[in-house]
Amino acid sequence: MSKEIWVWAEQRQGRLMPVSLELLGKGQELSRKLGGKVAAVLMGAEVRELAAELLEHGCEKVYVAEDPILSLYQSGPYGNLLAGYIEESKPEIVLWGATSVGGELAAWVAARLRTGLTAHCIDLYIDDIKGKPQLVQVVPGWGGNLALKIVCDTTPQMATVKPGVMAEAPRTKAQGEILPLAVEIKGGDFRAETIEIVEEELEERPLEEAKIVVAGGWGLNSLGSFELVGELAKVLGGAVGGTRPALDKGWITESSLIGQSGKTVSPDLFISLGASGAAQFTTGFEKAKVILAVEQNPQAPIFEIADIGIVGDLKSILPLLIQELKKGL
Repeated sequence: MSKEIWVWAEQRQGRLMPVSLELLGKGQELSRKLGGKVAAVLMGAEVRELAAELLEHGCEKVYVAEDPILSLYQSGPYGNLLAGYIEESKPEIVLWGATSVGGELAAWVAARLRTGLTAHCIDLYIDDIKGKPQLVQVVPGWGGNLALKIVCDTTPQMATVKPGVMAEAPRTKAQGEILPLAVEIKGGDFRAETIEIVEEELEERPLEEAKIVVAGGWGLNSLGSFELVGELAKVLGGAVGGTRPALDKGWITESSLIGQSGKTVSPDLFISLGASGAAQFTTGFEKAKVILAVEQNPQAPIFEIADIGIVGDLKSILPLLIQELKKGL
């Protein structure tokens, strides 16, 4: 068993997913505690430029599996190849982004290796347990009211991490190495075959990348719509999000849901409008640099985590807030 920490570097159509660089940053932190090295595994066709990008972000090794047949994500070939690489190199820890692709692939590999997998982690750290350093995997639990700490006794220790939770690894002087991996694919790997991948055109920047996020909750019901939330976000150049009740009301889409069952964001400014602050919601933005909350109930839990709190009726406060911001911007 090596003390390497592997990060699966997810790429789509020649672009690294931001969560890959976020995991790389966390991997570097863990490797210092573990006394090992952080490595990335990159798969695809003609991905050497992406390997160089990973080195620029402090990766010590980049294992590259290149083949035209890997140009599109295929669960069978990707999963079997990765399982084989892990069996051969025996890394201590393997980290994946909790994306639609990363979640599926991590589960496939975990089943193949008969090891544990903790999904949708919000934090990871190394602690001394039973006389040896182990990975502690933190997930929100039981409706978001508690943070559960999970330790896996099987190896490799594997976890998926929600995008937007962790800071990206900073750029540094590239000093690592690129190591090619053999690509041996069997006909039986293609039980299902990917023919084409089509990405939806997004009208707005993804929530995870926004520097300012404006989110609304059930309190917007008094206004009858989400229109002013969108207007405030537009004035600030931010993105729109919301709570589960806002989704159920039809005000936001699934991609804009923030919280335990939705997105996790860490913007410079997070504005919460008309949300009481249930833990399953606040776990989605607790790492924001500044939190501004507007809520009519002065005892609402949201004010326990807010840096700036405004108690009052949204019907009065929100139009005035938008008006004043337009004057100053």
